[in-house]
Amino acid sequence: MKSVFHLITDDPDEQQTALTIAKNLTEDDSVDIDDVVVVAQAGGIEPFTADGEGSDEVRSLLEEGISFRACSNTLELKDLEESDLVDGVETVSSGAGELTRLQSEGYAYIRP
Repeated sequence: MKSVFHLITDDPDEQQTALTIAKNLTEDDSVDIDDVVVVAQAGGIEPFTADGEGSDEVRSLLEEGISFRACSNTLELKDLEESDLVDGVETVSSGAGELTRLQSEGYAYIRP
């Protein structure tokens, strides 16, 4: 099974909850998980930035095999560059497009 988490909120507590749930999913032995992706756009981009609140958790989860994808439209809107992101975070042309693509490939959509 494959899951994609949609991180869109600017609320730090909700961002942390989403990251925790993604981690918990990968550690759940009762579910056979092949891939977990977290897609961020709008206010959800903060933990993906190198000095953002939650960036240490993103780094840790990257090491555990969770993929992170940042919406390039959001980067442009917030005047951020790819170099402002945590190393290992990928950029995608649009968050909505990436979510749609992943769901068409069988990823379960989760928005905590």
